[in-house]
Amino acid sequence: MRFLLITVIFSTVMAAMNLYSYRRFFKKLHPPFNHYPFVIPATLLIGDIFFILDLAIGIIPDSPTLYLISSTFIGLTFMLFIIAVVYDLSVTISQQIPFDSERRKTLKIIFDITMLIAALSYLLRGITQGLKFPEVNHIKISIKSFPVNGFSIVQLTDIHIGRTIKSSFIAQLVEKTNELSPDIVVITGDLVDLPLDRIKQDLNPLSNIKAPTYFITGNHEYFHNPQITIDYLKTLGIKPLLNDCVTIGDKHNNFNLIGINDITGERVGILKADIEQAYSKADISKPCIVLAHQPKFIERMHNHRCDLMLSGHTHGGQIFPFGFLVMIDQPYLAGLYQHNDDQQIFVSRGTGYWGPPLRILAPSEISHIVIQNT
Repeated sequence: MRFLLITVIFSTVMAAMNLYSYRRFFKKLHPPFNHYPFVIPATLLIGDIFFILDLAIGIIPDSPTLYLISSTFIGLTFMLFIIAVVYDLSVTISQQIPFDSERRKTLKIIFDITMLIAALSYLLRGITQGLKFPEVNHIKISIKSFPVNGFSIVQLTDIHIGRTIKSSFIAQLVEKTNELSPDIVVITGDLVDLPLDRIKQDLNPLSNIKAPTYFITGNHEYFHNPQITIDYLKTLGIKPLLNDCVTIGDKHNNFNLIGINDITGERVGILKADIEQAYSKADISKPCIVLAHQPKFIERMHNHRCDLMLSGHTHGGQIFPFGFLVMIDQPYLAGLYQHNDDQQIFVSRGTGYWGPPLRILAPSEISHIVIQNT
């Protein structure tokens, strides 16, 4: 019933967006641009419904190309809705300016052409950025009394291995990670988007990561029996940190790497987040780097040492300006933040994408973090 309710709400929202784009943008364009104004919104709505039905009952064959196309409709619907809002506001404001009818008509034609060019550029930019292989984002972070100056961490997060992100992408990702020669690699959740039996071969290239690699759950892991995925990752040489802590370094110079399960576990009743268990083996006299998938988990850390938290989940908003909606739920969107005097958090924009292969002002990244001693 919960999934049915989400499906109905999602379908209603998509229909409302397309209706708004039709009535407040395409229909209001100057001739000949407004001929058959319903074609694009109607086509997008059909694609949206097709995508939603696939989520519900799996009607799309196991084809990366078909899924790529159908998921793109969702992103295009949102992007055209944003364009329609900008167009509608601009036209409404311009109507308050006193112009004679001929001059207004000329300006309207120029404005419509400009908006159509801007819309096309916006859409093409989203597609090219979404399909582009993630670039390395180099970040230097200072931690007081950190035992190793120049300690290197590669953070991979929100890869979303599934219908379109496959083994070839993962193999390339592993190759780029190894080129960075990190001391450790951390995978901070949302690694998978399908049950293990459908993506096992796509996970296999992860076994070629040369550095010690640690994994925590994200919200998407809980959709597909997370324990089975976790057990398989162990066979690939990846160590899950499930409310657990490991000591990194030697006997005298070391720090705590602490992994905490995603808060989604509290809702579904399995693999729940447990801070006390995660810290039970930690020596809090030493620096603590905490892995938690959702940035808002930093708000639960006020009674625990957390020199640095590494998170993902937000995708940096993925499609601007969707990030403003993300920030209603999450306190931080992307980048490095000083949460308080003793705690800082880095939020990665993510290494893959979810749903539409589109990104605007939020490029995917391989986060290369170098810790400096201060």
